[in-house]
Formats: sequence, C-alpha cells, structure tokens
Amino acid sequence: MASKAKHRRPKNNPVARGLVTAGTGGAVLAFPLLAATTAEAAPAHTAATAKLPMAPAAAVQTDIPATYSVVWGDSLSKIADAYSISGGWQKLYEDNRDAIGGNPSLIHPGLTLTLGTESASEAPADSTADESATTDETAPADETATTDETASADTGAATQTTAQTYTDDLDGWIRESLDVMAQHGIPGSYEGIYRNIMRESSGNPAAINNWDSNAAAGTPSKGLLQVIDPTFQAYHVPGTSTDSYDPVANITAASNYAADRYGSIDNVNGPY
Repeated sequence: MASKAKHRRPKNNPVARGLVTAGTGGAVLAFPLLAATTAEAAPAHTAATAKLPMAPAAAVQTDIPATYSVVWGDSLSKIADAYSISGGWQKLYEDNRDAIGGNPSLIHPGLTLTLGTESASEAPADSTADESATTDETAPADETATTDETASADTGAATQTTAQTYTDDLDGWIRESLDVMAQHGIPGSYEGIYRNIMRESSGNPAAINNWDSNAAAGTPSKGLLQVIDPTFQAYHVPGTSTDSYDPVANITAASNYAADRYGSIDNVNGPY
C-alpha cells in the first residue's frame, strides 16, 4: 500500500495577499507600496524619467531682441541703457539713422528700431578664441587678451571722438545739445530749438536783454534762448558748461526747463 503523501496547505503569496487587499478597496494604497519594493521598480522609474523632454540650455532666451518698437516717452539713451547696447545711444542712432532721420532726439511711437544684436551662431565667443589660437599658436594667452583689450579701447575712443565732433556754429551747437539731451532723456527737435533761438536771440550766443522786468530785477535774460541765471542754474544739465552764455549749455538748460514746464521745447512758440 502506497504511503499517503502529506498534503501541505499552500501558503498565500504576499503579493497575492496584496492584490486581494487591492480588490477590497485598498488598491490605492496597497498596489503602489508593493510596486515600489520590487526589483523592477527602480529601473522602470529611471526609464520613465529618462524619457521626459529636457529643454536644452540654448532654449532659454537670454538674447536681446533684434528689433524694438518705440513707445511714448522713449529716448535712444533709455533704449540703449535698457538693452545694454554696445556703443550706447550713438551706436543705436548710427544703426537706425535712415529710419530716425537727422535728429536723434526725435523718435516717434511705433517706430521700429534695429538693436544691432548678433546671434550666437554668427559670432560665438568660443569660435573667436579658437580662431585666435589657430592663427598664432605660439602667442601667449595674456598677449592675445591684451591685444583684444587695446583694440576695444581704440574702437571706443574712435567712436567717442566721432560723436563729439561738431562745427562751431549754430548748427553744431544745436546738434551737440541734442546729443546731450538724448543722453539725459530730454525731448526736443532741431526744428523746435532753431525756431525758438531765432525768435529769442537771432542766433547770437552773446545776446542779453537789459530792458525787461527780468533785467529790472537784476536777472537779465542771456544767450541763445534768453535764459535768466536762476533758471539756468536750476535746469543746468551735467556735462555742459556752467557758463550761461555757453551755446550748448544755454540750449540744453533751456530745453530742460521747457520740457519740465511745457513737455518739450517743440511746444514753445512764444515767450516762455
């Protein structure tokens, strides 16, 4: 007689027990806890993570926009400072002279300006370094840097010299004043300044009024735009002469005063 085999009661698999638990309404808690402890869980999580889209560093937009649309109250100086334009407002004006015209202080809302930026593909810094190394492999790095700095300094000096060259006459005085005004965000146009100068002094920078009420009070009107000394001192623009007879200083201070009181020298069409 064959011996009877012993029949064991099979033990429930812990995973199966977990699944049973899941079937009783605890699936939300039981299943994740089990899955997280299996050997396959970590690779699966890693693979899922690897498939997530990764934005390349180049996708982060850090470049200056290629163009800018002028809004009310803008000046070339403000725009150049806001976008850190290399060469300042003078470079911005030079790049957009055809669109702006002969007066850098007269820009209209809606005017589209080119900011003159280069894309990374056009002028990468690394490529410049590589080209320098390839051109002269024996040149020490310090000498290359010194050469680049000297070239930059020379370029800046040349730009500054060009920007500060004006004729010593009414046209040159107005243009130099307009450049100073642009740097300080003072509105005004060539035509507005010229019109008021011709009415006030006929273009004579040494003109003085010794007969009106200001003269009677001891503060005669002086210079191209007939400014009294208290007004000149209150609205004097840094970087210009402190002599109220100086043509550029006189024009700039008077335009600064007119901007404060009337919005712009362009709005002045009579005694002010």
